[in-house]
Amino acid sequence: MRYDLRLRIGYRYAFPVKEARHALRICPRTDRGQSVERLALELRPTPAELAADTDFFGNATRHLRLEGAHGEFAVEMRARARVSRGPPPAHTPTLRQIAQAAERCREPEGGSPIHHLGPSRLVSLPRAARDFAAGAIGAPDTPALKAVLALARAIQRDFLYESGSTGIQTRVEETLRDRRGVCQDFAHLMIAALRGLGVPAAYVSGFIRTEPPPGLPRLEGADSMHAWVDVWLGEEAGWVGFDPTNGCLALDGHIIVALGRDYADVAPVDGVLITAGPQSAWHNVDVIPLENEE
Repeated sequence: MRYDLRLRIGYRYAFPVKEARHALRICPRTDRGQSVERLALELRPTPAELAADTDFFGNATRHLRLEGAHGEFAVEMRARARVSRGPPPAHTPTLRQIAQAAERCREPEGGSPIHHLGPSRLVSLPRAARDFAAGAIGAPDTPALKAVLALARAIQRDFLYESGSTGIQTRVEETLRDRRGVCQDFAHLMIAALRGLGVPAAYVSGFIRTEPPPGLPRLEGADSMHAWVDVWLGEEAGWVGFDPTNGCLALDGHIIVALGRDYADVAPVDGVLITAGPQSAWHNVDVIPLENEE
C-alpha cells in the first residue's frame, strides 16, 4: 500500500524565544516492511544549523538550531511511503519460550530485544500490569501471537479512550487506576504488562490510516499521530506490531515513524529553548492512500 503523508506541528510562545535547539523524529522509517519514495521538510523559521542523523534505535532524526527571536516554530513533513507488511507466522512460540529466548540475547544494537525488557523513563513495571496481562492471556503456554493479540483486545475493551484525559508524563499506574487514556497510555500499559512477563516490547509512533463515516468526505488534517507496540515473538517471527487502542495487529494501515523504549525515545519534537511564559502547540496529520496507483 502507498500513502501520501503530511504532518504539521507548530508551537506559539507567549514571549519571543531567543535561541532553541530541537531534535525532530517525524520522518517515516525505511525498514520493517516500509520504504520512503519522497520526503520534504519545511521549517519556519529557517534553522541556522540543520543536520540529519540516525539515532540508536534507527530513527531518522534531524538536529537543528534556531537563532534570533521568534514567536512561533512550525514544522511540515511531506512524504510518500510504501508499506508492505504481511501477517506474522500463524505458529509462534509461547510467551514463556519467548521470555527464555530473550534472556539469551546478547546483540547490542538498538533493535535487540535486550533493550526492551526492563523499566524505562516513562514505563515502570507495576505488578498490577503483569496481573492484568496474565488475566487477559490465560494459560502461560498459549502461543504468543494469540496471547498478545488477546492482551491488545483486553486493553481496548476494558479502557476508555478519552482525548485530553492524560498528559505526556502519565504513568502506567494512573492508567490502570483510572481505566482511561489515549493511545500513548495504552501503548505504555501494554509494554509494561509484557515486559513484566519477560517479553520484549517496544513503543512505536507513527501514522494510521483512518476512514471517514460512510457517505462523508475525508476531512483534511483530521488525523493525528498514533502509538502502538512492537513485540518480539522470537527469532522466526521477529518484531510484530499490535495496536491496543484498536485491538488489532499493526499491518499495512500503520506507518512507522519512530521506535524506542517509550514515548521519551520517540517524541516528534524534543529539545531546549530560552523563553518565558506559557506556550501552545498544535499538530495535524493527513494520511492519503493511493489505491489507484501501481
